[in-house]
Amino acid sequence: MATSVISSPTYDPQTTAENLANAYVASTKAILDARAAKATATTSALTKLSSALTSFQSTLSGLATSSSSLTATKATFSNTAIGTATATSSAQAGSYSFFVKQMATAGQVGYKMSANLGAASGNMTIKLGSGADEKLIDVDLSKADTDGKAGLSVKELAAAINASEDNKGQLTASVMTINGETRLVLTSAATGTANEVTGIDTTGLGAPLSTDLGSANQQVMTAAKNAIVQVGGASGETIEQASNTFSIIDGVKFTVTQAQGASDAPVTLTVAADNSGTAANVQKFVDAYNTLLGVIKTLTAAGDHTLTSATGTATTSADAAFYNDAGVLNLRDRLNAMLRDATGGQSLVSYGIIGNKDGTITLDSARLNKAIAANPEGLDKLFGRAGTGVDAGVLGAMNKLTTTWTSSTGGLITQRRTQNDKLQDDIADRQVVVQNQFDNAYKRYLAQFTALQQLQSSMTSTSNMFTAMFSSSDS
Repeated sequence: MATSVISSPTYDPQTTAENLANAYVASTKAILDARAAKATATTSALTKLSSALTSFQSTLSGLATSSSSLTATKATFSNTAIGTATATSSAQAGSYSFFVKQMATAGQVGYKMSANLGAASGNMTIKLGSGADEKLIDVDLSKADTDGKAGLSVKELAAAINASEDNKGQLTASVMTINGETRLVLTSAATGTANEVTGIDTTGLGAPLSTDLGSANQQVMTAAKNAIVQVGGASGETIEQASNTFSIIDGVKFTVTQAQGASDAPVTLTVAADNSGTAANVQKFVDAYNTLLGVIKTLTAAGDHTLTSATGTATTSADAAFYNDAGVLNLRDRLNAMLRDATGGQSLVSYGIIGNKDGTITLDSARLNKAIAANPEGLDKLFGRAGTGVDAGVLGAMNKLTTTWTSSTGGLITQRRTQNDKLQDDIADRQVVVQNQFDNAYKRYLAQFTALQQLQSSMTSTSNMFTAMFSSSDS
């Protein structure tokens, strides 16, 4: 008797159930994954845009302040070995003659000290300057002995002076050994006679400390001196002060670095417009604008949608997060328009800031210098200032516009982040639902195909039994 063999497909219930469950949720999952990727890209893009706008605003606010402007002024000495100078934009052009008679120096005094200063107790007071300029540094010696050895050492005394709350860096105490003798050296931090050590009050301190620090034991190592500058020449009016830096000309500071000989000619300090400095300031604006524009361009770029057939396209790169974003594109266009806005018949173009086809700008320094020569105050008036309560001109207008995006209270970036966070939370909730749908489908399919596998196994066993029973080889 002929028999037939029952055959059935071989499969793994777990793999089959997983594949079917994935297919069950595939379309919904694909939509949510795409939205999640878009939301993640938006988060990153908002961070980049916020950083770029904040950096741009920082540059704007730094270009013109209450004490500086884009138009630069320089101050130079005829002999740079004698002094250096700086000038703010408020400084008036002019030429001044000075004779540097004396440089200011910081005072330094030394005291020959005993090896052991005895028990440390009480206070001592170091005096700097005299009269109305006198300053006192109180030193508490009760905790100065820190090495555990009997008696205060010179090194411990120096440390106590440096650590005094009254010192505040006015005085540096150190220890020197000269020809086998230990000395306490006190060096003033600031120059001028008003800052020299004029004495130490050791009332109440025992010997040998009171004797070692007495005026009779003080040795002047470097005399403190004031700077002396004479206006106009060696016979001109004398200006004496503790510092080597002078602020006697409005908007100008100069620092003398070397005294002149008695027969030397006076040095000339010239204050004049600084065209290269002005161009450098304007270039900072140009660079900051182009950098911001570059970030916006990257965040709004289109992806690569290369046509591969008559019926569709293949995306080889995705669109940027803000591609075709009306708000970001409007920000770019409004900034660009501000470059061309005219004030009093002039715009930034009038001062050599030229627009390029790709939206960037460049500076024509020759045109800038020509415009400043014709209208020295026009550049600062046109650019204005950027900052809360002081926004004016192009800088102010751009700052106001970008603030509507960067403000932490209701700014567009904050609003967009809030919306995007809510979207991501919603996507996460829906992804949980899809995961539950997948889990339930997987369990259902696994149970079904496990039962089917068991049925197939049973049927195969039964078929094998009948095959064996009716085999022609059996008796």
